[in-house]
Amino acid sequence: MAVMAILALDGALPFELSVPGQIFGTANETAGRNHYEIRICAPGRRVATAAEFGGLNLNTPWGLEGLTDADTVVIPGHARFLDQPSAPVIKALRSAGERGARLASICVGAFTLAATGLLDGHRATTHWHHAAELARRHPAIDVDRSSLYIDHGTLITSAGVAAALDLCLHLVRRDLGAALAATTARHTVMPLQRDGGQSQYIEHPAPDSRDTTLQPTLRWMEAHLHHNLTLDDIARHAAMSIRSLNRHFRAQTGTTPLQWLLRARVHRAQELLETTTIPVERIADETGFGSPSTFRQHFARHTGVSPQTYRNTFSSAQHPSENTGIIMTPTGTPRECLINGGSGDQGDARDDRGRCRAGVRGGAGGLGGVGRVG
Repeated sequence: MAVMAILALDGALPFELSVPGQIFGTANETAGRNHYEIRICAPGRRVATAAEFGGLNLNTPWGLEGLTDADTVVIPGHARFLDQPSAPVIKALRSAGERGARLASICVGAFTLAATGLLDGHRATTHWHHAAELARRHPAIDVDRSSLYIDHGTLITSAGVAAALDLCLHLVRRDLGAALAATTARHTVMPLQRDGGQSQYIEHPAPDSRDTTLQPTLRWMEAHLHHNLTLDDIARHAAMSIRSLNRHFRAQTGTTPLQWLLRARVHRAQELLETTTIPVERIADETGFGSPSTFRQHFARHTGVSPQTYRNTFSSAQHPSENTGIIMTPTGTPRECLINGGSGDQGDARDDRGRCRAGVRGGAGGLGGVGRVG
């Protein structure tokens, strides 16, 4: 039986602390026999979980001695992850790693694992929000903020929070095979493998457009994302040469004009996918990508998933009713509207300000139409 030791440090995040036991215990149940011995190990055999997530005071049956013969040590995140781990914790983890135990960190548990030096020279991940800090503190680690988990055999790191489920199911698959892992995933009501990586969950703020000499041009570019803008167009609006334009963009935004434009288009596409039910093909046109295939290619490169997968995950929009259509504002922004008309009839498209345009087809007999508000 494999010993799975879960390191519980003060300030432990309750969800991440409980997931390994849930997954490994469910694997035991679905297999009909115990493949795993699950240990919760805390220094002094006591741990207080993070108060901001509903603090609990727990007594554990194992202290750090529970790591000495563990086959796998799981390191969940904890609230004080930026503090240097205690000497006994560092020693216990290094000893486990040196004798060949598998070390797996969850979320910001990567900071605890990184403090041992065992991740130096390896690619690793953590919660996307803290990836830059991990890279800053540990330059010898190749930090990848886009992956859900990274497996180097005896060193495994995972992304934040819910990625604990992905990591633990991956370990079950490694240990006990894909069939039992799939059954465990079904019992956990979790897909065995999620589409895409961590990139789709990263917050992508609108490209930097703070008060700079380029601000009028940046605003103009955002208002004309649906146009086929070229470097010449942008330089002409900024009243400077292409060479000067590139230099000013680098200095003021940290990127090139066309890369800034691409990021702005992806950001706008994310907003439309999250908040409307506009077809992907129309979003491709309205954000200036031209063809749906080009849109899907660039969107997947930036987010790690297809536009449809992103919409399925993050959409807050309701499915359009049978009396819903799409209107276009004068600036080219698509907006959903109500269609007043029966099945297959010509009706009036009315936007959210009550303005309407006649002649938009809607109703149960066909697709919602597209109108334009003037």
